[in-house]
Amino acid sequence: MYEALFLSPAQEYLDGLGEADRGTLAADIDAMRAGDLATPYTKRLRGPIRELISGHHRLTYFVSGRVIYFVRGFRKKSAKTPRREIEYAERIYRQVTEH
Repeated sequence: MYEALFLSPAQEYLDGLGEADRGTLAADIDAMRAGDLATPYTKRLRGPIRELISGHHRLTYFVSGRVIYFVRGFRKKSAKTPRREIEYAERIYRQVTEH
C-alpha cells in the first residue's frame, strides 16, 4: 500500500477536470495506492520522475519510500513532455528526498 500526496498544482489540475476525466484518473491513482504500479499507464520521463497518462491528461509523479508524490498535472498537446514539467518535478524530488 502507498500513500498518495498531491502537491497543490496537481490537486488544482484535478479539481479543474470534468467528472469523467477526474474519475478515470482517480481509478488509476487508487490502483497505484493499492500497490498496483503496473496496470495504470505510466511512462518514465527521467530518473525517478514518471508521468501518469490518461488520454490527453498527465500527472507527473515520483515514489519515495511508500509515498507517491503527484507533482503537477497538465494537458499533453505534443509528442514530448515539456522540459519545464520534468525539471519542476526533479526540483520537487530533490527537495523531498534531501530531508
